[in-house]
This record gives sequence, structure tokens and C-alpha cells, in this order.
Amino acid sequence: MAQSKEEIFQAIRENMPEPAELPSLEQTWQQFDDPVDHFCEMVRAVGGSAHQVDSFTEAENILKQTECFTQAEKISSLVDQLPLSTFDVSAIDDPHRLDDLDLVILPGSFGVAENGAVWIDGSLMPHRVMLFIAQHVILTVPRSQIVHNLHQGYQKLNLKGRQFGIFVSGPSKTADIEQSLVIGAHGARSTTVFVVEQ
Repeated sequence: MAQSKEEIFQAIRENMPEPAELPSLEQTWQQFDDPVDHFCEMVRAVGGSAHQVDSFTEAENILKQTECFTQAEKISSLVDQLPLSTFDVSAIDDPHRLDDLDLVILPGSFGVAENGAVWIDGSLMPHRVMLFIAQHVILTVPRSQIVHNLHQGYQKLNLKGRQFGIFVSGPSKTADIEQSLVIGAHGARSTTVFVVEQ
């Protein structure tokens, strides 16, 4: 005989498992002897490129020798110290007009050594699609803002009133059940991170 919805719900209520206590976050989380080196190692492990530089001038010199820059026609830089934009993104009112964006340069708030992720504050981007539609992504992170692990990273976030923000770790990638990894499948074809001494 079919049970009514209320009978099913009542049976569930009567057979609820005992609540389990959540694990404490007061633990010693993963630490690294040199978090900056490990961060760069992890960026490379997930398919990106990483450079430790002493200045933005050094970063610019390296960037200008990369194929993603030399072949780019439409570039938007939101990093004041790297004024390499070829157009004024603030004059773009329709994000669809960014469909041919070759290269975007964005400031990262901090990096995470554990997984090579960089936190991007969405309030700094006039159009959040810039991060996802560009063929190539360049990120800058202050050396002093590399943390050991995601627990420390989340402690740095202030999400009150924030509309958008994201952790970025390497270029776009996907893998099928045959374990065939494809880079740049549905987003940036490359990601380069400059860890800048500041």
C-alpha cells in the first residue's frame, strides 16, 4: 500500500541519525619550509607558469618575451605597475565586446602555497568575464601575501558585501575517463603568475 508523503516524512523524522560533532578547525595545518617556492612549484604542477621577480619592471621584461604577449592584439591590464593595455576596458559597457580578448593582467590579493591558487577580488574587474574569456591570464601576487594553506587563505577573506571573488589555480583544464588532460578546454589557455617582491 502506498504511503502518503506525510507518513514518509514522519518515518524519516523518527529514524534520524545521531548528530555528529563537526571537526575542530583549531589544528596545525600544512606548513612549508619555503611557502613561496612551494607556491610556484604548485602553479607549475597545475599547468601554469610562475616567476619570482624583484620588481614589476622585471616582470614586464619577462612578459614581453613570452609568446602569449608578443602575439596578443587585445590586452587589458588592471595592474597599475604594468600599463600594457591596448584599449580602455572602462569604456566597454557590453561584456560581449570582450569576446576577442587575448590577454588580461590582473592583481591577485594573495596566493596559497598548498595548491598554487590565487585569490582574485572581483570588485577590481569592470567585467568578471575578463578572467574567463581571455585566451591568456597573467596574475601578480605580492611575495609577502603567500600563505601556507587554504585555512589561512580563508581567514584573509572579508566576504561582507562582496559581490564576487574567486580562487584561480592554473589555466582551464579538463580530463575524461581515459585520463586525457586537455589544457585550455573552456577558458584561459595559459596562466602565468608573477610573485613580486613588494
